[in-house]
Amino acid sequence: MDDIYLRKVMATVIVLGLLVLSFLLIKPILISIIVALILAFVFSPVYEWLYKVTKLKNISAFLICILLISLIVLPFWFLAPIFIDQSVKVYLASQQMDFIAPLKKIFPSLFASDQFSEEIGSIIKSFVSRMANYLTNFFSQLIIDFPTLFLQFVVVIFSFFFILRDKEELADYIKSLLPFSKEVETKLFKYSKDITSSVLYGQVIIGFLQGLLVGIGFFIFQVPNALFLTLFACIASIMPLLGPVIIWVPVVIYLYITGDATSALGITVFGLIASTIDNFLRPMIVSKKTHLHSSIVLIGMVGGAFLFGILGFILGPLILSYLLIILEIYRNRKTSGIFIQQA
Repeated sequence: MDDIYLRKVMATVIVLGLLVLSFLLIKPILISIIVALILAFVFSPVYEWLYKVTKLKNISAFLICILLISLIVLPFWFLAPIFIDQSVKVYLASQQMDFIAPLKKIFPSLFASDQFSEEIGSIIKSFVSRMANYLTNFFSQLIIDFPTLFLQFVVVIFSFFFILRDKEELADYIKSLLPFSKEVETKLFKYSKDITSSVLYGQVIIGFLQGLLVGIGFFIFQVPNALFLTLFACIASIMPLLGPVIIWVPVVIYLYITGDATSALGITVFGLIASTIDNFLRPMIVSKKTHLHSSIVLIGMVGGAFLFGILGFILGPLILSYLLIILEIYRNRKTSGIFIQQA
């Protein structure tokens, strides 16, 4: 009896030791693997279509990898120098720009006090300067850390390939490890798929398209530092309760004050289209069956940004949503929860 007990203890210690060592081994590339999982989910419909055409898993996954590499490397190669240049220009311009003069014209009574105007101007100037400086350092650091980032990128591509090709086998393996009944497993995977689709397609991709549409307006009407502003418009569009309006409205006000009424009108048209286009796109590409409350998305994005950086805009809401999915299954109620609504 003692011998059996000792073997169980030793086996447990060995398994725990291997788990700890495996975690330490994977920890430096864990984010890369998670990124590969997210990208595999996003590109899964394209892979399925391509697989129906080629009937070959390896070829289909390889072609999607080539597409992914092109979508990441080419824009970075051409746009990173422009981002750095424009962020430097914005930083230098913010040191000389008078932020209060336009506001005094629009809100004369609010900015009647010189002391109040100076304080607000100082706050705005500091905010713009810090954001421009942050972006300049961010893109510069990407270039400095290129060797490390390249290795991480290799892990992403290889993981992406195998996850995309063997996703069904991977799902079956995960199901075999879960300590739940078949009914709970089915619910868990269904809710997870719907919520992941809602966050990635409904919030991130549609938000990116909204920001991109506003950016097209910036380029057409030759707004200064259009690429820099487009990046901010994409980030603001992804964030719930904000949207691209907080970017294009100040630009319109600036153009109107400087006397460029035509460009101001054109940007307004693009901005209004971008701000309302999600009402048409969302029902087309996102399932209506399961929807995550916007407050959870916002909290997840903000908390995720603090914890994971820019990738936290995606990981934060997903982590919270998976926790809420388990809680919903635990509740086992027919009525929808306050955080996860079901049609």
